[in-house]
Amino acid sequence: PTAETRCVADRAGVGRRTVFRLFNDMEGVYREMHAIMVARIAPMFAAPLTSSTWRERLDEIVERRAAMFEEMLPIKSASDAHRYRSHFLQTEHKKLTKMQRETMLAALPASVTAQNERIEALDLALSFEAWRRLRQEQRLAPKQAIAVLRRMVRALID
Repeated sequence: PTAETRCVADRAGVGRRTVFRLFNDMEGVYREMHAIMVARIAPMFAAPLTSSTWRERLDEIVERRAAMFEEMLPIKSASDAHRYRSHFLQTEHKKLTKMQRETMLAALPASVTAQNERIEALDLALSFEAWRRLRQEQRLAPKQAIAVLRRMVRALID
């Protein structure tokens, strides 16, 4: 066992064999992590948007994504660090970003969805990557990060 294996085993309070077995089945570990994350965010993602105007629905998306992304932050950040090595993580990341984009597009009028650059900018502004940067690199509190997302979205739709 490597020093890294010993360190992980000690911190996790498990035996080195357990860590070694898990490291040999990282796809299984990724699947478990992903299942935990999906179980936590599925109710938020599945709930229908209730606002009456498209601008209000977009603001509702900001609020909902902030809650989901905050819940996802530890697991998704860890899994994204290994995504390039995992077919499973790559596939699930594509599914998640596709669902997020489709949710955003469904909330917008045709006059906005017809503007490709605006859609790409909104998709980026409402992404997990933007949230992670605001929370981790820029060290903003959740309320501050939400305010920044709202500012970006307003700038893109006004």
